[in-house]
Amino acid sequence: MERKRVIFFLFDHVHLMDLAGAVTVFYEAGCCGHPYELRYVSPYTAPGTSSGLGFTRVEPPDAITIQRDDIVIVAGMDLAKWDHSADDTWMLWLQQAAAVGATLCSVCTAAFALAAAGLLDGRSCTTHWGYTAALQQRFPKLQVIENRLFVKSDNIYTSAGISTGIDLALFLVEEHYGPTFAYTVAKDMVVYIRRDGAASQHSIHLQYRQHINHQVHEIQDHITHHLHTKLTITELAAMVYMSPRNLTRLFKSTTGITIGDYIRNLREEKAMQLLKDGQKLAWVAKTCGIGSTRQLGQLAKKAGIAASMKMA
Repeated sequence: MERKRVIFFLFDHVHLMDLAGAVTVFYEAGCCGHPYELRYVSPYTAPGTSSGLGFTRVEPPDAITIQRDDIVIVAGMDLAKWDHSADDTWMLWLQQAAAVGATLCSVCTAAFALAAAGLLDGRSCTTHWGYTAALQQRFPKLQVIENRLFVKSDNIYTSAGISTGIDLALFLVEEHYGPTFAYTVAKDMVVYIRRDGAASQHSIHLQYRQHINHQVHEIQDHITHHLHTKLTITELAAMVYMSPRNLTRLFKSTTGITIGDYIRNLREEKAMQLLKDGQKLAWVAKTCGIGSTRQLGQLAKKAGIAASMKMA
């Protein structure tokens, strides 16, 4: 089986966690059964980290011809020590990588490099929360989004930084080998996967979870695991020491959807999946917290799976 290739691009004074987090995801994917070929390139002969650790066995960019199926990950660097002496070399290389359709990713401050190469013009993107304003100011053609783990724009991904490189790498592994395998990798790494195992296949859960507000994450976790119970905004607000009014505003501003709509959509999506698996109508309604089998039957009929339903 041909291995997928991941090429890590290193600037001098690269942030170690920005690099190591994503590297470990793809390395552990190999340990779990789906190996990747890992390569490391840099336009500098002896790149080092912002914390003082140096690297050897790093190839020059022109040693690798980027293919469409490749993933290129540019790790963030100390902007105050950014060496621009090789700008012409690496900019052209990244532009060519984007042009052939390779998956091009930035972690943290590496978004500044993609922007400098003109690759983010007119695109939605993000970076570390401490640099979003500076990124937007320096490159006004960008559409910088705050409070996001990572942003996808065609074949280009930008992540918020540091540990979010892990989230982005897990997302890419999930795209290749499915949510169950991505969860296995996360479990092997002993990291919290924001697309947690119980809900990793729920598109509603994924769609509204790519943010960095820990209080809303806590509420979403609770909702996911308690769909069978009566959920009230008052009780949810008490979990995060907020008033119901403040939580309502925070949830909507963070996710773009109301709490009530989020709960309803998640319940309906889970119910449809269970019905497709041939589960009994009454059990599905109870498991998903849907009020009546009649209501569930109408949803299933609308979704075109009425024939597969079973009564208790």
